[in-house]
Amino acid sequence: MDYASALAYVESRGKFGIHLGLERIQGILAALDHPERKLRTIHITGTNGKGSVATFLSRILMAAGKKTGTYTSPHFVRYNERMTINGEEISNADFAQVTEQVKQAVDAWLAGGGEEPTQFEVITAMGFLYFAQQQVDYAVIEVGMGGLWDSTNVIIPEVSVITNVTLEHTDRLGKTIEAIAIQKAGIIKPGVPVVTEAEGDALRVIRAEAEAQHAPCYEYEKNFSAQMLNSTMAAQEFVFRNPQTELEATIHLAGAHQILNAAAAMQAAWVLAQKDPALTEKAVLEGLAAARWPGRLELIHQKPDIILDGAHNPSGVTVLRKALDDYYPDAHRIFVFGMMADKDVSLVSQILFRDTDTIYTVLAHTGDRAETPEKLAKRLHKNAIPMPDLAAAYHRAVSEAGPEAVVCVCGSLYLVGTFKELGLDR
Repeated sequence: MDYASALAYVESRGKFGIHLGLERIQGILAALDHPERKLRTIHITGTNGKGSVATFLSRILMAAGKKTGTYTSPHFVRYNERMTINGEEISNADFAQVTEQVKQAVDAWLAGGGEEPTQFEVITAMGFLYFAQQQVDYAVIEVGMGGLWDSTNVIIPEVSVITNVTLEHTDRLGKTIEAIAIQKAGIIKPGVPVVTEAEGDALRVIRAEAEAQHAPCYEYEKNFSAQMLNSTMAAQEFVFRNPQTELEATIHLAGAHQILNAAAAMQAAWVLAQKDPALTEKAVLEGLAAARWPGRLELIHQKPDIILDGAHNPSGVTVLRKALDDYYPDAHRIFVFGMMADKDVSLVSQILFRDTDTIYTVLAHTGDRAETPEKLAKRLHKNAIPMPDLAAAYHRAVSEAGPEAVVCVCGSLYLVGTFKELGLDR
């Protein structure tokens, strides 16, 4: 199987949609001789921030000299982005090879009467197989959706991380914070430490599940904390504290929420360090400073400042709005905005936009789930202007922005991916 054939196979699985459950992934992994059982893993879930925590932890492990696999989703441009080792995407040749092996496992599963697996299940199996074949020291695994019935939830990790819990995917995960928290807490395993940033009702659910599983639970503010010292779009300095240590750290991910995510990663690293002395304070600080997370408050140009952000739910957009208010309180804001049709556009609009903002709406994605620019402009109830394509909207926004203005391309991870694919970030 060559790379083009592998891509075609992975793409073909998309027609089977999203079906949460573990039976199919377990059947496929059994046919592959359970590569996931050969890995030391860190498992991460949460409504927002799980990708950032995965990046921080991966960089910390790499700074400690560990061969580190990282599995994240979705991708911006290429499926290869979803599985990296020491920051390098899987090669086309390796992608084709593991796809062929997983396809054979899927065929064996189907021949035995198994149900068709989803695309995410196939890619997850590929990730586990690739990391096992490459004999990584650690694999950092990001949940796709929820946790309990997510296809990544077949591992017994060294530590689990639950970032935060807000309303998302309510059609699949539940209508309340408590219901969604039950899904997230489903990654907690017997005796495996869990680190969480969650609060309120979600924290109570997570705490109860940790107690039921006899899993040590490290809670933000109770067991570890972070205090901001200085913050700009380019760098943030803060103090991390737990009962055993106090560290001053610097990160280059913008937004106050990233200090919280960095603190969760530091606490998870502290848990790992109890068994692995290579995870020194020096490695932690170097890893944090090296971390970059594309498409999340990503500053790609200055004067005018141009920001890419893939936030697509109310909680994520709240973070974006806060960052804009913190860093650009008086600047004119020009948005290039695209969103999927199944998102809460009206609430996002209320949170994100001011009456004085300029908004150009674009198609976020070529698939049928994307809202058209015309419909999006009408739903925003603002002076939004629909544009024929992303490049035209972006160039118009930049041409209208003075050096003190800020241009923000946002509303969808797919939109950010298309932006990068078009090379507009260069």
